Amino acid sequence: MERKTVKLKGFDVDTFNFERALEYANFISGQVVTINPEMIAYAQKNPEFARILHEAELVIPDGIGIQIGLKILGHKVRRIAGIEFARVMLDRVESAALVGARPDVVEEVVKNLTNVIYWHDGYFTDDETIYTELIENQPRLLLAALGSPRQEEFIYKAKKILPNTLMIGVGGSFDVWAGKVKRAPVIFQKLGLEWLYRTLKEPKRIKRIFPTLPLFILSVMMKKGE
Repeated sequence: MERKTVKLKGFDVDTFNFERALEYANFISGQVVTINPEMIAYAQKNPEFARILHEAELVIPDGIGIQIGLKILGHKVRRIAGIEFARVMLDRVESAALVGARPDVVEEVVKNLTNVIYWHDGYFTDDETIYTELIENQPRLLLAALGSPRQEEFIYKAKKILPNTLMIGVGGSFDVWAGKVKRAPVIFQKLGLEWLYRTLKEPKRIKRIFPTLPLFILSVMMKKGE
């Protein structure tokens, strides 16, 4: 199966639907980026992070802003929620490693799984120790819940030492799976408004969303008009 990508603000975004993206991921290793407007905005200021996005093996349109931006440019690409994508992949693999979140959170997630062969909370400063332990375990899937850009940077370095592992940055997904944070109601999910629900629940997120999201959409519209 070949990748088919489209450009958005200079970055490739895969056009797979949910099931095709899962099918593709089953046969590859490397980095899956769940891209959103905040990542692109950061990459435009940080060449090293931009390289991570450019070299990812799969880039799924996680943020609703990405779907809107692609639609403005004439591409019918549906959003793929990273939390759902990662959860299905977790169910499909024989061995997985979880890195990130608080100790009690990741422990709670592991309790409900039988295929986790390695896990570590996100409170560490010595990456090399974690990498060494991952090499010893050789998981088929690595989920890193370290927040962006930390998780993408951690995964990018891990690619060189785990050539047979699929790796996904999952942000706060562990908190949701552990029942510590409630996910947005289904209606918000279907409308692509999970970001709005989370912002209403956590007002401090406003600084992260605004003005990044509206400026991102505006910049795409201006680019189309050139």
